[in-house]
Amino acid sequence: MAINGIEFAFPGIPDVRCFFQNRLGGESTGAFMASNISLDVGDNPKHVVYNRLQLQKQLELNSWCELKQVHGDTLLFDPSETPAGEPAINEADGSATDKAGKALVIKTADCQPILLAHKSGQYIAALHAGWRGNRIAFPVSAVLAFCEQYSIQPSDVMAVRGPSLGPSEAQFINFDEEWGAEWKKWFTPESKTMDLWQLTKHQLRLAGIPENQIFGLDLCTKTLEDEFYSYRRDKLTGRQAAIIWIEQGF
Repeated sequence: MAINGIEFAFPGIPDVRCFFQNRLGGESTGAFMASNISLDVGDNPKHVVYNRLQLQKQLELNSWCELKQVHGDTLLFDPSETPAGEPAINEADGSATDKAGKALVIKTADCQPILLAHKSGQYIAALHAGWRGNRIAFPVSAVLAFCEQYSIQPSDVMAVRGPSLGPSEAQFINFDEEWGAEWKKWFTPESKTMDLWQLTKHQLRLAGIPENQIFGLDLCTKTLEDEFYSYRRDKLTGRQAAIIWIEQGF
């Protein structure tokens, strides 16, 4: 059975698994076609549950730890598991664990999913960064909180950014109100677009992660309509999952 998404492997950390789901292969219909995994967007719950369980089966996951994402800067440690038929209740935009087999899940439809792993393979985190997350420097504060919790160094952390809104599509008509002068380095006035990918990379470097340990899947969710959900493109749409976990047995 084909797995609908992209697997990513951090160099030298074989026990940490990363997966970025696409919208293909599920049961959802209409605006949510086809593999929506969110119970919070108006999709048929039966379809969502099927999609979740199917994805868990394909990836051989025994847990699913989801968040109620609120565009904030809270990093939750060792989140509780989310039953397949229930929406998330823990409000946070990031989670972390040192427990093998615990799958950390981020839902996106343009926002950036950022997955973190320590070189030892013993500590992982998953972050949700929309533009508001960048605006409050959540990639910076989350990495620092992650390292403080586990007494590790940012220089020993690797990061990967998944499919999200590309530089040519992240348009901000009201740039001065929503961002301001200090963010002009990443803004192109002619197109009124922000390079959020480069901004996130900059923020991860500010947190202390070396540039050669920061990876990115440069796939734009808005332009790749057949592959990914995009809120900016469709408004009413589903969500795809970004997942990271430590394999059991290592």
